[in-house]
Formats: sequence, C-alpha cells, structure tokens
Amino acid sequence: MFNILVTPPVNEKHKAMLENACPGGDFHYVLRENVKEEDVKEADVIIGNVPLDLVGKCERLKLLHLNMAGADGYPERMPEGAVLANSSGAYGLAISEHMLGMLLSIKKKLYNYHANQLHSLWQDEGGVTSIEDAVVLSVGMGDIGGEFTRKCKLLGAYTMGIRRTLREKPEWLDELHTLSELDELLPRADVVALSLPSGKDSNGLMDERRLRLMKPGAVLINVGRGKAIKTDALRKVCCEGRIYAALDVTDPEPLPADHPLWNTPNVYITPHISGFFHLPQTLDRIIKISAENLRRFVSGETILNRVDSATGYRQENDRA
Repeated sequence: MFNILVTPPVNEKHKAMLENACPGGDFHYVLRENVKEEDVKEADVIIGNVPLDLVGKCERLKLLHLNMAGADGYPERMPEGAVLANSSGAYGLAISEHMLGMLLSIKKKLYNYHANQLHSLWQDEGGVTSIEDAVVLSVGMGDIGGEFTRKCKLLGAYTMGIRRTLREKPEWLDELHTLSELDELLPRADVVALSLPSGKDSNGLMDERRLRLMKPGAVLINVGRGKAIKTDALRKVCCEGRIYAALDVTDPEPLPADHPLWNTPNVYITPHISGFFHLPQTLDRIIKISAENLRRFVSGETILNRVDSATGYRQENDRA
C-alpha cells in the first residue's frame, strides 16, 4: 500500500479522482502550510508543493508531483531515484486571461481612468491602441505562452513565439523562433510576453540593452519569474516613458512596500496571483493531471511532465 500526501486545498470531487487512481492507497490531506517533517518521511508519493527544506527529509519518496508549472528549487533537493513532475498544462486558462486583462488595461488606458476616478476627475485620456494588427511576441511557448498567443490571434494580432527547440508550429502562430533570435524580434513587437521558468537562460534575460531594443510604446508582460527582467534597468527605461510593463512577478519578490518599482511610471503590478488557485478550473486541472500521474505511477507507466533536473524544464516527450 502506498502512502500518499496531498497538499493542495482539494474538495470531495478531487479526493475521489485521486483515490480512484490509486485504489487502496493511504491518503493524507494536509495543506502545505501545515505540512510537518513526519508527514513527508513516510510518503511514497507527494502531490502538491511542500516546503523546500522538508524535501530532504523524505525517506521513501518515489514521486513528487508539484502543483506549480515550474520547479524552482526542487530538482537539486530531490532524493536519489525519485521522479519530479509539475503541473504544466493547468495554468494556461487563468494566466493567459490575466495577461489579456493587463494588456487591455494598458492599451485602453483603463489604469489611467481608474486613477482619475480615485480623484473624481472626469478627463479624456486621449488615443488608445488595439490588439488587432499588433505584433505579439511570446517568449516561452508552453501552456501559458501558447494560450496567450492563441487568444491574441483570435483578436487579430500577428503572433510570434520563442521556444527552446523548434517543433511543429501551432496553427495560430505566424512565426516560431528560438531564443537566439530574440534580439532581432524585439524591435518588431508591440507586445513582449515572458512566461519562462527560473533558470540560467532566463535570469537577467531582459537587461537594459534588450529593453532598449523594444519598440517605443511597446508593452512588456511578465508572468514567469521576476528575475527574467533586470529591475533597475526596467525602472530606468519606464521612467523615460519608452515602454510599458505589466508585472505579475517581480525581483525582489514579495516587492517591499518602500521599493521604487511601485511608483515607477508606466509600470503596473499584481502580486503573483495570476495563477495559484484563484480560478477554480486551475485546481481542477492540477488534480486531473495529478490523478493521471498517480494512475501511471501505480501501473508503472511513464510519468507526465517529468522535470529534467539539468534544465528545470519538463521533458519534451512527457507533456500533459
């Protein structure tokens, strides 16, 4: 009998899905913030995130299925022989809609009008721009970047995508490139969307040089990891009025209350909430992927969304 620890805030429907995937399993439902060392020591399978400092306490772990789309900090702490998987494929709906909301708020000056409302100011803010005919570049073409470009294409945008390796191009994408071509693509884009996990290829990707390659008036969206953008460089370029930035992630994070990024012109911030469990469908999708992996674990099949310990990305041939 397998001992299975589940940390997301599941409901009865979710529990039934998981338990049907592993009949006879010994399930323990403990929210992440309440997980203790004794909970992980006996776990054969963990579904959901656990504090990083407890991963090394696992004595029987064979599978850790994270409830996030990345794998920050987990690969290097995994016990030998244990498989690490993530929930990539669960977040595209929620985060792509959040990205569209922030983008439209900038393009239609809704942030300006909300600020005016707070001061009871009835004032026309002038011209706006459209997603239709805009050139949208997604740096990262997983579930999140793919869903964002698909939605932008439906709204009439010209879409370009960057991924680590060239594979078959999705039908809604006009151009597919690799990261080596980023510098040539930035000056063409009206919107640059980052949905990259943390890693050596993404940390510091958007430095001052690349920010200045962007088209004047372009919008930079970041929903991946804050370290992908050099914060001081972003402040400098935005203070000049050159570009706009919509950030759901920042560096540092959480952003201190006295940090100057809060008050930087043309920068709009949400506190890393575009994913998480705020949209009910996201948790449904996480549990669906987790249950399938639990079934595969029991039957000895290949696990979906396995994380490559060397890159921190999910392996290309194991996608959910």
